Amino acid sequence: MDVQERIRQHIGSQPVVIFMKGSPKTPMCGFSARTSQALKECQRPFAWVNVLADPEIRAALPQYSDWPTFPQVYVNGELVGGCDIALELFEQGELQKLVQDATDAQSA
Repeated sequence: MDVQERIRQHIGSQPVVIFMKGSPKTPMCGFSARTSQALKECQRPFAWVNVLADPEIRAALPQYSDWPTFPQVYVNGELVGGCDIALELFEQGELQKLVQDATDAQSA
C-alpha cells in the first residue's frame, strides 16, 4: 500500500484523527501536546498517528493536506487544521461540537 493510501486509510477509519509528533500520552512537541490535550478535553475517543515513527507519512502528509505543519486534526475525513485553529475552535466550544457530532454519528 502506498503512503497516500495509508494516509487515506487513517483518516477514513476513525471520525477524529490527529497526526502528531509523539502520542497523546507522550507528545514530542508543544503544539502536539496542546492540540491532543484539547481533543482529550472533548471527552470523546480519537485516533492518533505518530509522524515521528512513520517518516513516509511525515513527508507525504503536508502535500496530501496542503498544510505544512504538525499536528493536523481531521474530523469526518476533513482537515480541521493545526494547533492554532484547533485551540481557537476549542475555546469557542466548536471543537467539542465537531468531535461530539462525529463520534455520535459513528456510533449511530
